[in-house]
Amino acid sequence: MEKYKVLDLPYAYDALEPYIDKATMEIHHDKHHATYCTKLNEAIDKYPELFTQTVEELLQNLDSVPEDIRPMVKNHGGGHLHHSLFWQMLRTPQENNKASGELLNKIEETFGSWENFQTEFNNAALTVFGSGWAWLVLEAGVLKITKTANQDSPVTLKQTPLLGIDVWEHAYYLKYQNRRPEYITNFWPIINWGYVSELYLKNK
Repeated sequence: MEKYKVLDLPYAYDALEPYIDKATMEIHHDKHHATYCTKLNEAIDKYPELFTQTVEELLQNLDSVPEDIRPMVKNHGGGHLHHSLFWQMLRTPQENNKASGELLNKIEETFGSWENFQTEFNNAALTVFGSGWAWLVLEAGVLKITKTANQDSPVTLKQTPLLGIDVWEHAYYLKYQNRRPEYITNFWPIINWGYVSELYLKNK
């Protein structure tokens, strides 16, 4: 059965400069993400029939994962899924980068304005204590901003992640050190709103 794999980045390691540096992308993708995937595969090796499921399916039904590997699947499966999404949620920098079309309308309707949405998302990312993620998710047709600790997944909570920002220190520390607010501000020009919109339209 086929094991889980880390796909190549859909752009060069330096494509997100100056907002995320080449060295961070190399370490983040080739080391951190790769380790999550390797450890997930090691856990599932004990129950190889589980390789027939996608990582999303495993995380959606964590209670049905054998108890002895459940923490590994939660942590490393979450890490593998979140990073697989994260790379696609990013793109080369673009000025005045924002959502458009149906997704923009839904964001403005839900949060009152684009600026309110940005403020709420930034605040969620700033207030993750320790390591984790801030998310724009879809839950029962409703857009919500949430945050999760470590690699806990929105998928386990029956939410569909549309946009996530990784606020583990490994995502930004080489360039920004302890300046998480600056990293969050610099996230906006590199969001791939085309991909986020695709996820929204597919799952609304």
